[in-house]
Amino acid sequence: MNTIIETNFNFPNQKSFYKGKVRAVYNINDEQLVMVATDRLSAFDVVMPKGIPYKGQILNQIATKMMEETEDIVPNWLQATPDPNVAVGELCEPFKVEMVIRGYMSGHAAREYRLGKRVLCGVAMPEGMKENDRFPEPIITPATKAEMGDHDEDISREDILKKGIVSEADYMILEDYTRKLFQRGTEIAANRGLILVDTKYEFGKTKDGRIVLIDEIHTPDSSRYFYAEGYQERQDRGEAQKQLSKEFVRQWLISNGFQGLEGQTLPEMSNAYVQSVSERYIELFEQITGETFVKADVSDIHNRIETNVLSYLK
Repeated sequence: MNTIIETNFNFPNQKSFYKGKVRAVYNINDEQLVMVATDRLSAFDVVMPKGIPYKGQILNQIATKMMEETEDIVPNWLQATPDPNVAVGELCEPFKVEMVIRGYMSGHAAREYRLGKRVLCGVAMPEGMKENDRFPEPIITPATKAEMGDHDEDISREDILKKGIVSEADYMILEDYTRKLFQRGTEIAANRGLILVDTKYEFGKTKDGRIVLIDEIHTPDSSRYFYAEGYQERQDRGEAQKQLSKEFVRQWLISNGFQGLEGQTLPEMSNAYVQSVSERYIELFEQITGETFVKADVSDIHNRIETNVLSYLK
């Protein structure tokens, strides 16, 4: 399977390189970032040993399309996409918080609710809710990267300001942008027969002090979607919702005895299973964007990316 797992490009004026769970990020002259979306798959903060064909292309193209569909309301870092797997944008200083916004009580919020908690990140959750019920208003539940390890940690608005992680003036803008993006994302999803359940946004500050949206947006890796058709009927019957996210990978891992805990062994991903995950991601792309997915040429994916990026940087 021709996938891109590792990258070791050396572009002109390259200052540094950063390897994330899924992306490889190259700093060009302290002015631009070249972000390569690899085919790595991560779940429970663990990167799977095999790449998923076309996953990087899918995430990059969804994020690009969603940034184009929201740039009239929130400025973003993106300058160009010279390759199906690559985004190039303005170098920013990232804020150390992720702006998580939830329209429905699902995932982490539902798990906390089941434990009897009625306040999440300083925000009250109403009594008498069922899992996957809609909140009266979307709630913002920020997360911050832990000092140790990769796990995100819940944090309240009050603690963010008290600890000086973000200034009050900047945080007001982050909240405003988050609500505007979620509203637009909800409208886009509704047009595709979907419900945008929850998502996260990341922001950075440019050298001239502007706050812009960075990283991915409204992808199946950063967001949870439900199918709108039959949503209410499933809620009324107490059934699980039909989901559109990478939750299906987590469920497969759980059913094979893996949740990223110490002493657990990653299950073997057969080529047939890897192929099925790839097909599922293509289905996600088409459902979320309303477009037919066009597979890029992956016969020599490293050379293709390098050639396209070099041509752009010239």
